Amino acid sequence: MEHNEYLKLIDTIDYHMDRYYNQDEPEISDYEYDQLMIKLKEAEKKNPQWVTPDSPTQKIGGVAKREAGVKVEHDIPMLSIEDVFDKQDVIAWVNKVKSVHPDCEFSVETKIDGLSMTLRYEKDSDNHLKLTLAETRGDGLVGEDVTANALVISDVNRYIDLPYDKLQLRGEVYMTHEDFEKFNEMQMKNDGKIAANPRNLAAGTLRQLDANITRERGLKMFVFNVQMGPEEMTESHCKAMDILSDAKVPTVYHRLCKDADEIIAAIDEIGEMRGNLEYDIDGAVVKIDQVAYRNDFPAGSKYSSGHIAYKYPPEEKETKLLDVELSVGRTGRINPTAIFEPIRLCGTSVSRATLHNQDFIDDLDIGIGDTIVVYKSGEIIPKIKEVNHSKRPEGVSTYKIPGVCPVCGAPTKREPNTADIKCTSSTCPAQLERHIINFVGRDAMNIMGFGTVYIEELVRQGYISDIADIYGLVDHRDELIEKGIIGKEKNTDKLLAAIEASKENDGYCLLTGFGIPGIGKAAAKSLMNHFENIDSIMAATEDELRQVEDIGDVSASALREFFDDETCQDMIRRLKSYGVNMSKIHGGAGGDSLSGLTFVITGTLPTLGRKEAAALIEQNGGKVTGSVSKKTNYLVAGEAAGSKLDKANSLGITVLTEAELLEMIEKEA
Repeated sequence: MEHNEYLKLIDTIDYHMDRYYNQDEPEISDYEYDQLMIKLKEAEKKNPQWVTPDSPTQKIGGVAKREAGVKVEHDIPMLSIEDVFDKQDVIAWVNKVKSVHPDCEFSVETKIDGLSMTLRYEKDSDNHLKLTLAETRGDGLVGEDVTANALVISDVNRYIDLPYDKLQLRGEVYMTHEDFEKFNEMQMKNDGKIAANPRNLAAGTLRQLDANITRERGLKMFVFNVQMGPEEMTESHCKAMDILSDAKVPTVYHRLCKDADEIIAAIDEIGEMRGNLEYDIDGAVVKIDQVAYRNDFPAGSKYSSGHIAYKYPPEEKETKLLDVELSVGRTGRINPTAIFEPIRLCGTSVSRATLHNQDFIDDLDIGIGDTIVVYKSGEIIPKIKEVNHSKRPEGVSTYKIPGVCPVCGAPTKREPNTADIKCTSSTCPAQLERHIINFVGRDAMNIMGFGTVYIEELVRQGYISDIADIYGLVDHRDELIEKGIIGKEKNTDKLLAAIEASKENDGYCLLTGFGIPGIGKAAAKSLMNHFENIDSIMAATEDELRQVEDIGDVSASALREFFDDETCQDMIRRLKSYGVNMSKIHGGAGGDSLSGLTFVITGTLPTLGRKEAAALIEQNGGKVTGSVSKKTNYLVAGEAAGSKLDKANSLGITVLTEAELLEMIEKEA
């Protein structure tokens, strides 16, 4: 096979991948598709130098991993749009345009609150108009290649059925209210960081290295401009949007207007409808429809010519605080939520807003019965702006989070140097599910196949009330099969076998799985290397614990508090009775050639994934951290190393390639 035939075969397979994975409209049978893949694999076996990360053989379900930090110079600068906040300014701008071009018409569009992305399409060897590059705005002149992630956004067309050789589109990537709420609900359940607004979350999601995460979070996109294309696409803006819409390309809401009165009416119409949209908008864009006229109205080097954006004022309303609802996260953190009389903001009914923590409550001086001001400024999450203390009823005072857990009644405690108030009971039911998920996870006991759904059901039905109960599930095998909690006999036995195998894990895995505040995998390894087993750690004083690297005052106190708890001691005794290993495992494939050395890994390595490289370093006695500091001995750098490489060079830290790391290990072995 010649190389040009190979490239054409890739184009053909990519096309059918898109039809199958993204459009659910396959044009060929599975057998025919498999034959194409066999042919491709044979060609790559004979010519391995042809293989690229974007080859269909290197992608799962049509998804390739994005390479970080790859910069792209824009063909056409991706500039901003000049904002105005007064409708009179809009009218003045329209009159200025009309004075030069009396026949000028305008498109009034929703200004989506997201992030811009440009899509470049070119005709491939099969005469399909195919997406070849997706790029973020960056600084307006240079952006980042996010093609792999763009391909998993449902609104981004891999192919467009139009008879052009090239086409370049610009649009806005956004996240719906529903997907944003789902993300934050999961983050709250896991005590994770809450996203401030859909736009920020969409931006972070688009730049994920794992395209599967991008797909899971459900980004959307509207095209709002043709950057480059044939004449029929660059004459009238609205005509181009209609052509794209007919070709099944999602385009922004737009309305053709002839004069200032129609434009203001369209702006008001969009203002009325914004509350009913499933996504955020923060204004209305007014564009000159005749593309050729736009350059006659430059707005400086920062802004696009021929455009203006009217920004709607933020909406806020007063309401009455009815109650404060308390929930408990995985780590025991008490999360206060304000419950207030329902109000309409941006077209939706809201009755809840986070109060964050006691410090936030104190700063607002907010109490049950107070009149509060709630607002939504381009964000789906309502926020409390202030309290109208002039309307405070007699007897109302600042709300205080109670000193007992709202779920289990155990005492609460404020964490040192934080605003977090936490439940002190390690067996609190509200924390149990998240404790179990942490325990069976990859960074702890790594019990494969033990999914969240199983955990929730096993807890609900009373089979698991603490970590040790996991190892007693085998005693309920027949019941579990009969009830179908894990599945049929095969699935149940498979999970029970994985649980049994985990008993042989290194002791640090168990220590990590305990979920002690501040004791992650790195700290657990340091403790196990120092004390050798759980019993010795349990017997250590706080002073002795502080002698271990990575263990400070807070962590030492948390360890003592955990091991001094009688419930935890009983759980550990039961784990021992089930035969769970409590000690450091000596020997194995590694050694101590990297003992005492701290490494940071960055970029894409030639053959090892970052987790593989980290595991190799740790197997040979080294330590891996996430950030470069003066304590770092070596930086292992691959392609697109980025800022960590710059910092390492500025600190004079030795930079290793993957090959040099492997040579270092072999040399010392």
